[in-house]
Amino acid sequence: MRIGILGAGAIAFGCAAYLARAGHTPVIWSPSGTKTAELAVGNKLRATSAIEGEFEVGAARDCEDAVATSDAVLIALPAYGHRAVMDAAIEHLRPGQPVIISSHTSFGALYLSRLLAARGLELPIIVWGTTVTTGRQKSLTEVNVATVREKVDVATLPASAIDAGWTLCTQLFGDRFVKRDGMLAISLSNLNPQNHLGIAMLNLTRMEKGEVWGQGEHVTPAVGRLIEALDEERLAIAGSFGLKVRTVYEHFSLSFHVPMASVSEMNQEMHRQGRGGFGPTTIESRYILEDAPFGLWPTALLGRISGHPASLHEAGVAIYSAAYGRDLKADNDLLPELGLEGIAPEELKRLCEQGFAK
Repeated sequence: MRIGILGAGAIAFGCAAYLARAGHTPVIWSPSGTKTAELAVGNKLRATSAIEGEFEVGAARDCEDAVATSDAVLIALPAYGHRAVMDAAIEHLRPGQPVIISSHTSFGALYLSRLLAARGLELPIIVWGTTVTTGRQKSLTEVNVATVREKVDVATLPASAIDAGWTLCTQLFGDRFVKRDGMLAISLSNLNPQNHLGIAMLNLTRMEKGEVWGQGEHVTPAVGRLIEALDEERLAIAGSFGLKVRTVYEHFSLSFHVPMASVSEMNQEMHRQGRGGFGPTTIESRYILEDAPFGLWPTALLGRISGHPASLHEAGVAIYSAAYGRDLKADNDLLPELGLEGIAPEELKRLCEQGFAK
């Protein structure tokens, strides 16, 4: 299949390498126009570590080239770019053409659903609870794929498209997808924001000073306990909606292939195996600038809606905002368009199952 990938960072490159290895035709669009310059002149994409090889990967001229003739579209860039690429893609999508959001955050699928309704267009939106790959982009032609996750939660909007959505994802990326009970469950399944809160906040000066530090190594018992407490808030919110989602213990064990234990113990084991990774070396990091507005704040909002306040999530956003000297909630350009504050829990569940009517 031809897959149009909107985004040109580490996750987009990792997915492109996986798809090309599996015999598909990935075509990457760089919204900035800069990150596909080397691919556009015929250079191959080189992947190392969890995926090894050199692959032919297309470079789209523009968003229309990436979307219009593709069998499916994959949105794979930081959350602060989701609205812009959805706005760019909406005119080129066609009825029934699947759109995958990797990974889903801040009710972005609802934003896309509203755009589709305004066009009178119906297509399945497939949402993942996390990314299939992790890693770092080493250059405009190189990506180090640290991990290909064993399990990835998936749901669809509308919820009735789940079987077809699961089948497509499996055809593209293999037998690793776990069906979840609707988009709301996926919204509560992305554990990166809460985990990054514990890691980044308690290692913030290392980031600010530009130190090189092992991430898994520095998930000490204190950091691990904070992450576990944040997880309890998320699980309480999910339970109030009658949803079952993966725990942080399951997440680390399944994503990074270590025996289940405390969060700190699993990260220390990853470090001992040489797979603990490195933490950010700047405070201009997605661990904060993406995760606080697009991950922590939506969870805090769900806590308010459900009557199960996420006090630690809210405190994290407030402390970060004080440290950065600006209101990080205001960086979220998706939630203000949806007007979810004050919505009744049952109405939110309905929207997350059906989307906006055309």
